[in-house]
Amino acid sequence: MKLSKRVSSIKPSPTLEISERAAAMKAEGIDIIGFGAGEPDFDTPEHIKKAAIDALKKGYTKYTPVSGINALKDAIIAKLQRDNRLAYNREEVIVSCGAKHTLYNIAQAMFEEGMEVIIPAPYWVSYPDIVLLAGGTPVFVDTTEEEGFLLSAEKFERAITKRTRALILNYPSNPTGATYDLDTLEEIARVAVKHNIFIISDEIYEKILYTDIHHVSIASLNEKIKELTIVVNGLSKSYSMTGWRLGYAAGQKEIISAMNNIQSQSTSNPTSFAQYGGVDALNGSQDEVIKMRDEFKNRRDYIVRRLKMMRGVSCFNPAGAFYVFPKISFYYGKSFKGHTIKNSLDMSDYLLREGRVSVVPGAAFGADEYLRLSYATSMKNIEGGLSRIEEALEKLG
Repeated sequence: MKLSKRVSSIKPSPTLEISERAAAMKAEGIDIIGFGAGEPDFDTPEHIKKAAIDALKKGYTKYTPVSGINALKDAIIAKLQRDNRLAYNREEVIVSCGAKHTLYNIAQAMFEEGMEVIIPAPYWVSYPDIVLLAGGTPVFVDTTEEEGFLLSAEKFERAITKRTRALILNYPSNPTGATYDLDTLEEIARVAVKHNIFIISDEIYEKILYTDIHHVSIASLNEKIKELTIVVNGLSKSYSMTGWRLGYAAGQKEIISAMNNIQSQSTSNPTSFAQYGGVDALNGSQDEVIKMRDEFKNRRDYIVRRLKMMRGVSCFNPAGAFYVFPKISFYYGKSFKGHTIKNSLDMSDYLLREGRVSVVPGAAFGADEYLRLSYATSMKNIEGGLSRIEEALEKLG
């Protein structure tokens, strides 16, 4: 069967693919410890669940406006003002079925054939495919561990051409956990304004930040960069609401309106009663968010320390999110039982087969010398999984 050209240009999400493979092995009775998908292991806070249950009981189970209920939009507007010093009105906000859906809508509204979108690498696995599905061309700009995995204004400006439409900025970052300080953001904003380049600012991990650096939304720097920025966020990570599928964007009225039209012809509104849970998440107590962040920090400290102790492994210390991105290319060219490790895909496969641990190859993020491990799992799993990884690496001669 002949499928569309757009389908042939994309690939499945490697993170979900690896999680599914690990789950299949578990179903066969094999003990696998997973460091794959970025999903918090905490339950959704009770007050959020109660708000959704109350909405169900009140009969809020019908269609809502495509772009979300006003109560949730108002909660988002209040959050952006409170946390990010950003002022928007309802017409400048849209709620979608998760931040990934939000990003897809942005791409469909803004990109087309012949347009280029700059994506700093390492990058979240879905960015390139979302751009490709809209007909755009991803342009990758490598960043290094020595640079803190951060895009400099100089590299950004060198990558700009007559066809450049936007830059995707993700901080704290998936997969590296790196985040931007104020000075770097100001320099990037200066370049964007100079060349009239849009910024898609994916800030989904903003509340999972461990350092003294305060999260600054690039849109808050001045009115000119705000006009060029679409702020993307959601409730999945900070509130452990991955299955609720609530993401949102704030930006120019014309862009949000276009996204609304696209959404009206695809998913329509996000789930009605989930939206009421979202209202309570943003307006209610943030105590559970802080508790989760503090526990993630404890896990971060442990996993970085253990990885740095392993022979041939270096590990960047993430400022936020819940991933580590260790460099494991020391082992490339080494073998075990006739299998030679040539790249991160081979290493991921080896660790799954020999170590019974699932990790994501760095190649999926545009950085083949690395692996990504999510520490959104219990300390027991982290301790056991790292011991398995260490044992498997020691077998490579």
